[in-house]
Amino acid sequence: MRQCRFVVCLLLSATGWAQQSSAPSLTIYNQDFAVVRDSVRLQLNSGVNQVSYDDITSYVEPDSVVLRDPAGRVNLSILEQNYRTDVASQQNLLRAYEGKEIQFQTPSGIVSGKIIRAGGTGYAPGCYGGNCGYAGEAIVEIDGKIQFGLPGTPVFPALQNEAFLKPALNWLLQSDRKTQMNAELSYITSGLTWEASYNVVAPENGDLLDLVGWITLQNHSGHTFESARLQLMAGEVNKIAPAREYMRTANGGNDLSYSAAAGGVAATEKSFDEYHLYTLQRPSTLENGETKQVEFLRGTGVASKRVFVYEGYLLPANMHNNWEYQFQQPTIGLTSNKQIYIMREFRNSQANHLGIPLPKGRMRFYRRDSDGSLQFVGENVISHTPKDETVRVYTGNAFDITAERTRSDFKVDSGQRWIDETYQIKLRNHKKEPVQVNVVEHLYRCDDWAITAKSTDYVKKDSHTVEFTPTVQPDEEVVVTYSVHYTW
Repeated sequence: MRQCRFVVCLLLSATGWAQQSSAPSLTIYNQDFAVVRDSVRLQLNSGVNQVSYDDITSYVEPDSVVLRDPAGRVNLSILEQNYRTDVASQQNLLRAYEGKEIQFQTPSGIVSGKIIRAGGTGYAPGCYGGNCGYAGEAIVEIDGKIQFGLPGTPVFPALQNEAFLKPALNWLLQSDRKTQMNAELSYITSGLTWEASYNVVAPENGDLLDLVGWITLQNHSGHTFESARLQLMAGEVNKIAPAREYMRTANGGNDLSYSAAAGGVAATEKSFDEYHLYTLQRPSTLENGETKQVEFLRGTGVASKRVFVYEGYLLPANMHNNWEYQFQQPTIGLTSNKQIYIMREFRNSQANHLGIPLPKGRMRFYRRDSDGSLQFVGENVISHTPKDETVRVYTGNAFDITAERTRSDFKVDSGQRWIDETYQIKLRNHKKEPVQVNVVEHLYRCDDWAITAKSTDYVKKDSHTVEFTPTVQPDEEVVVTYSVHYTW
């Protein structure tokens, strides 16, 4: 049990005191906020008690605070709560001493000076908008003379009761009896977030993957959580963004520590409401400004396949403006892409040595070369993926497979309301093995269409998309042609 800290002891009323009584627990969301749960030891008299508690983050949402007796034996209520954030800093203390005299440590000794203006940035009282802050150097009066800038390091008098070393919650608590109790404190705070990442390794030959999933925790809340019990919520929870944003400290986020369980499972997962909750099996200390990584998933022998996709034309988003005119224009649909995408695909199932919901995150792919070294071969971000769904990730563009898409015919009759056009897609394979290319064509002009001629079979993927899947042998060129008739 940690003892109550200096500021708490300084501010407590004689009628009550508070201190942290056990390790906290956190549920961290991957949207830059967390729910903190703490057990707070309270000593209360019957009636109204003044209590201050400072073992909190710098970015508490004050109106999210819940303080209660989990045992239900004490009728406890918060009559009033004040959230103090004016923590002691040189700039804040200079402002507090404007118009007053303090001492400064200079290379030649101690000098006294009157603070005329604290300087820095801030807002004048009563100013609620516009550029009405004040800025610039401090102004100090020394021996009846004015100078800009501080003459040395300011030396302030001892802190008074109103000076805070860290943010604090000040409560007026109503208790129906004199008691000592462990109250449960919960609140929402920003400055804490997490994300998933995945490292995927393929052998020199073949498509059996080894996959390791990491959870990366970031704490920029201004508070250290010692031996905390951690849970991570995955999913898109609707959360109204707070008005202010947290700022990283000058050295915040630079420390990187790695932590993984020494055997066994580092995290367990379960469904919770419409989301997924991951529980880390070991308590962990989250230092302020720290980035911590924990392994949560390991799969070996994951069967996958490499998919080559050619999407020769994508309709520009702005083409939907004045579409009744645009869709009849012959310039729409000409070749705009010559790259063939490389996609890696695998099933997220228990039979495939996975089978847990995969949180959104970056997935990096490596392949071993002939001497066993790992070579990076691409990365992308996957969305939240439930179990038993297929993961398909774009990792780059093919080097030895090329494509060329041209339109060989176009006819339009606006009076009769029809359009005919014909496309030709040439695929060339310069690899040593045959490849199958998924040729995706978007029939975007009208809802009513029919393919009137084709060189190979296709699959209708949706109301405006078809897919041809020709196989191209080594050093061979395959030509896919089709004609489409639109009516409206």
